[in-house]
Amino acid sequence: MKKLFNILIALLILFTVQTKAYSAAIDRTISKSGINKGAVSVSVKDTQTGKTVYKLNDKQPSMPASTLKLITLGASLDTLGKDYEFTTKLYKNTNNELYLKLGADPFLTSAGLNSLMEKAVKEKKILSPKNIYIDDYIFDTTEWGEGWQWDDDLNPLMPKFSSYNIDKNIISVVISPTTSGAPAQIYTTKFYPVTFMNLVTTGKETNIELNRNNSISPHILTVSGTVNKQTTEKIPVNNPKRYFILRLEDAIRSAKMDYYGKFVQKKTPSSGVYIASEVKHPIDNAVKAILKDSNNYVAETVFKLAGAKFVNNTGSLEHSQQMLKAYFEKLGINSDDIKIVDGSGVSKNNIITADFMTDYLVKQAENEILKNNLPTAGEGTLKTRMLYFKDNLRAKTGTLSDVSAIAGYITSRNGKTYAFDIMINDPKSRPNDKKSLEEYILRDIYTSY
Repeated sequence: MKKLFNILIALLILFTVQTKAYSAAIDRTISKSGINKGAVSVSVKDTQTGKTVYKLNDKQPSMPASTLKLITLGASLDTLGKDYEFTTKLYKNTNNELYLKLGADPFLTSAGLNSLMEKAVKEKKILSPKNIYIDDYIFDTTEWGEGWQWDDDLNPLMPKFSSYNIDKNIISVVISPTTSGAPAQIYTTKFYPVTFMNLVTTGKETNIELNRNNSISPHILTVSGTVNKQTTEKIPVNNPKRYFILRLEDAIRSAKMDYYGKFVQKKTPSSGVYIASEVKHPIDNAVKAILKDSNNYVAETVFKLAGAKFVNNTGSLEHSQQMLKAYFEKLGINSDDIKIVDGSGVSKNNIITADFMTDYLVKQAENEILKNNLPTAGEGTLKTRMLYFKDNLRAKTGTLSDVSAIAGYITSRNGKTYAFDIMINDPKSRPNDKKSLEEYILRDIYTSY
């Protein structure tokens, strides 16, 4: 018995020594990087036991950037269900009135809206409706996330999101050269009321800059620079509802429906109506867009839709936060020290800890939908990164100004799987240096643990 006890003690000492050696390797990697150690938060946990195998500033609040999508999507999927469909429906009542019930579908396009109206005309013979109402109550009127930066207004990665989602809430601005030294031609591919302050000349190179001042002239876009070949710039629409109404009018004309009235906001009655046509898209599309492509617009829409379903009412940030809190309680995770104010991680008001993220990831280790859709090396946002790990890594990246993060799962050379989170918030280091440090920390985990 004493001999067995001594063996156990020896094994425990050996394990402790090895663990300290592995931790020291990561510590050396961080020290050699030149990045302030106090700006780096790391947590690594065994997915089988939940035990922490490495930590550095793991309880320190930090900005998760787009790694937050792991959390908000997981909670949203639990609320919406894996079979959820984004749906836009057209109802008709016995008084020959139509109700267009919006579903905030992030995949709805102008072509889809055209199809919706054409189907109503061809299959239900709806040619001259008395009125067309729009039921937009699925979302509140807030179209941007809390703490989003005003100067990102023209960032195509951050369009507004609303009940009136269509065409990704993006318009295309085409800039074409004319003759040398003369002003360029500028136009939109779909009609939208915008005035161009054209300061672009035809030159030897293409170098375009776009500016808009929403507080002074939201419908004037200043375009400056030079152009030598036709180029297309994608910009967010500043008024999604106006853009949607224009596309709806196009769809009505395309379907040869005789209607020239207004579109009044009104809830769809619970009785006395029937579905004339509908357009649907599966939630699977959103999972891939959020995890592999880190699509902020889709992430925000799904998060808000989950909040709407959770309270069976209009979607809002408050309702989404209530949904999140309930989900954390369901998982048994304490969320007192974190703050989540959007679904995408764009806001710098989002605060979590590395310890919280890895707790969450351990709880989600058997969630095949999340794990199977996380990009591995060479895919999505990891297309040119982490190639060393091949199929041993599945992770979500995150980037904001001064912030770089990565979180997910890694299977070590010894065959053990770990949940990890790395957040680096250091304004003095270059983005590439932050991303390099992330990879070297993961190499240490892969080779040592």
